[in-house]
Amino acid sequence: MVLADNESGEVVICDGLDGLRSLQGAELPPSEWWLIDQKIVDQFADATRDHQWIHVDVDRAATGPFGGTIAHGYLSLSLVGPMLAGVLIVNNCSQVLNYGLDKVRFPAPLLAGSRVRLHSRIASITEVVGGLSVTVHASLHAEDQPKPVCVAEALYRYFE
Repeated sequence: MVLADNESGEVVICDGLDGLRSLQGAELPPSEWWLIDQKIVDQFADATRDHQWIHVDVDRAATGPFGGTIAHGYLSLSLVGPMLAGVLIVNNCSQVLNYGLDKVRFPAPLLAGSRVRLHSRIASITEVVGGLSVTVHASLHAEDQPKPVCVAEALYRYFE
């Protein structure tokens, strides 16, 4: 395992499955900050056909429970994979698959216009035919927000 710096911060680079095995229980560096603005929320609403006012009606949401529009919970969840890829690189693997999720929660709203970043830990690694099953405890945090906006156990399969 190598801890390296790139233009957006630290990244863990490991060589193949043996290197990945050595990360059992490891905290990964936080991801870079990503801005989730209203344009991104609107694009997600269009893609999912979920146009609830709390997400897309800026004027109505301003008088709503959060004082503005909020991102869809599934939008925040969808950020976990690409943010994880920004802090964990496993070289010499033929394929990495998003295998699923466990224990997904949205403890706090993600207000449009907020910056978020991922905190993650390799919770478990188990052998599967041809590779490894890796469970990542993922916690997405908005800047200046005491509670995370999304917490999940993300499951990945890495193959030789």
